[in-house]
Amino acid sequence: MKTLGRILLKGLLTILPVGLTTYLVYWLGVTTESVLSGPLKLWLPADMYRPGLGLLAGFIVMFVVGLLVSAYVVRRVLQFGESLILRVPVVKTVYSAIRDLTGLMNKDGSSDLQRVVLVPFGAGKSIAFVTQENATLPGRTNDEPMVAVYMPMSYQIGGYTIYLPRHQIEPTDLSVEAAMRIVLTGGLQNK
Repeated sequence: MKTLGRILLKGLLTILPVGLTTYLVYWLGVTTESVLSGPLKLWLPADMYRPGLGLLAGFIVMFVVGLLVSAYVVRRVLQFGESLILRVPVVKTVYSAIRDLTGLMNKDGSSDLQRVVLVPFGAGKSIAFVTQENATLPGRTNDEPMVAVYMPMSYQIGGYTIYLPRHQIEPTDLSVEAAMRIVLTGGLQNK
């Protein structure tokens, strides 16, 4: 009976990531189609609308927004809107967490996490990501060049930003993606 349970668990753990990813992509497509199909049906003649136009409209909206946020005036309006959102107690917490998570990837497609390093952590070493090469702590002058590193925690969103002297960080050959996978899974993907 234990063998059967282990086999079923292995099957579940193999299917789950693929299944959840497929479902998320499907849900996103269906939601986009259903939300944007309504306005499209109002603007287009009935015989012109085809299933999938809502999804296409979603891609066009994302493209146009991507172009618009390059304009100074639009960025200022978005910053003002964000300042209003950050005043609402519960909404502020949810919005900030999502913004910080998406902020790990810059809008130009590059990552804020510049490179992967090892930093001292008790008797061992911890994987960390350089976020600022020539960092300064606010309100403090540094005699020695400092580096800001981010140490994410396993299995959850969160972590610590630590300012360390440059000589305390140890470079690695790990890519940001590989290191993030190791950290967020607690090293389990290397088994």
